[in-house]
Amino acid sequence: MNKFYRHTGKCAPLFEENIDTDQIVPKKFLLETGRTGYAKALFYDWRYASDGTINQEFVLNDPKYADSTILVTGSNFGCGSSREHAPWALLEYGFRVIIAPAFADIFYNNCFKIGLLPVVVDQTEISKIVTNIENNDGYYLTVDLFEQTVTNRGDYALQFDIDDFRKKCLLNGFDDIDLTLLHEKKIADFENKRVSYFNNQ
Repeated sequence: MNKFYRHTGKCAPLFEENIDTDQIVPKKFLLETGRTGYAKALFYDWRYASDGTINQEFVLNDPKYADSTILVTGSNFGCGSSREHAPWALLEYGFRVIIAPAFADIFYNNCFKIGLLPVVVDQTEISKIVTNIENNDGYYLTVDLFEQTVTNRGDYALQFDIDDFRKKCLLNGFDDIDLTLLHEKKIADFENKRVSYFNNQ
């Protein structure tokens, strides 16, 4: 997993509440078994019309928000079924940070496992950020995980909270496998002792 320390990126506003995982990645795309190839599926039913043509009204199809890497959205983002494909699609599409007033628990946990940073910010601050995005042609924020701050190029700054363990994992690029491998010597010692024990029975 890639380390996350600090990220500066263009913001895209998707200011709706209760966006569920079926809207993030529709179920018809869940036949794949790998972790890649889902960028095309992200918000598919919103990005495209029923005939497959591009929906020009959807925010991510607006050239103003092309190459955005920070998604600013509404409360309870990622609710619904606990599909890991949702954060996979967001990350593969290019997003590194999701900012919302609240996230569904399972989605929130799944983000940290792949290096996608979910930042919880209160509703008042979200409204300010969305206003700034809509009033500027290319609005950038810097999210500093080490300092736990969100800032712009001017005078906007706020702090956010994050669990110490999750912060440490992101800063070091540790996923579940990496965390296990930190104890590789102890695991090997245990296995050697176990084999030796059974061989002597």
